[in-house]
Amino acid sequence: MPISAEPRVALYFDFDNIVISRYDQLHGDPGSRRVSAYRKDTSTSKAPAAGSETAKKLAEATVDVDAVLDFAATFGTIAIARAYADWSTPVNASYRGQLIDRAVDLVQLFPLSATKNGADIRLAVDAVEDMFRIDDLTHIVIVAGDSDYVALAQKAKRLGRYVVGIGVAGGTSRALTAACDEYADYDTLLATDAAVAEDEAADAAAHAAPEAAAAPPATGRRSRAKSAAPEATNAAATEAPTEQVAETAPAPNRRRRATSKSVAEAAGTSAVEKPETNEAPEPPAKRASARALQFVAPTDHAPADEPAGGSPRNPSRLLLKALELLHAKNDEEWQSSSTVKNQMMRMDPSFQERRLGFASFTEFLKSRGGVVELDETGRGRVRLRPTKD
Repeated sequence: MPISAEPRVALYFDFDNIVISRYDQLHGDPGSRRVSAYRKDTSTSKAPAAGSETAKKLAEATVDVDAVLDFAATFGTIAIARAYADWSTPVNASYRGQLIDRAVDLVQLFPLSATKNGADIRLAVDAVEDMFRIDDLTHIVIVAGDSDYVALAQKAKRLGRYVVGIGVAGGTSRALTAACDEYADYDTLLATDAAVAEDEAADAAAHAAPEAAAAPPATGRRSRAKSAAPEATNAAATEAPTEQVAETAPAPNRRRRATSKSVAEAAGTSAVEKPETNEAPEPPAKRASARALQFVAPTDHAPADEPAGGSPRNPSRLLLKALELLHAKNDEEWQSSSTVKNQMMRMDPSFQERRLGFASFTEFLKSRGGVVELDETGRGRVRLRPTKD
């Protein structure tokens, strides 16, 4: 069988491990780490009542499946993606639609005891079998924090694979972190999404003021929000509230690499960027997932408001996230256009610029001139457009 030049990734997701670790990270008692807050608050047979305290905590601790899979896609094409859990439990069942939409195989594990489902043994056996059976697997991604996976990580490295670990801070074994070639904290994956949200907010602020003042179409530069302010003061009184929001909408002064610190900064400014409420701002660790947790019965299908085939991802947001992920990975400001497109198609294989009405990917990039900038030297590169002070 010919060996593919494209890196190929196998992703193994110990789902219970990550869901429980994330819940305990946010809602557990630091003084009693041996007692899982998740197991105390939830039931394996009954879904939490809507509006209850437990339901709110679970929503805050929702695991962003897209963030994990998008990060894994930066290493290559995801050839294998499996999630191991007891999918009959209400909490796990609420994630099934998201995982199926991203072509993740759900491996059913019935509980062997009150606290063990045998996911570690099953996952390790499958991973070793895949490495011997599929020669061109180049990367092994283990989404878990249990020290039981140390032996698997060491074995994969001896077989010549690059091992990546993804875990939750406070719930990941130091031994597992050391056994991996690369380790990513789950919070840093959310930081990338926070950076994308900042990009979108800045672009929206740049376009809102010219449109409210009935000015010519915006060119995409975010400084237009500031230059349109004098014109906005002459508009009709009925448009004043809209103009005021556009003029005061904050934009980041410069691009920066997505870090856990950016999550904290984004949360600190949420009172300005979002409508005012009587509730206090949430701490950065409790940022809501990109997809809200929805509880469904174990025998139900995906929620009715989601199309059966899954809805295509927003092309602009897909582009921004691809650029943020690549920048975080290689720390390069300029990225090859072909690399960016390849990353976008890894995250969403249905992306096609021709379906959006563009003859080429370059034309698609030009249409997003408000948030990205093409290299004018003809080297086929693109970057996130810098903002002006």
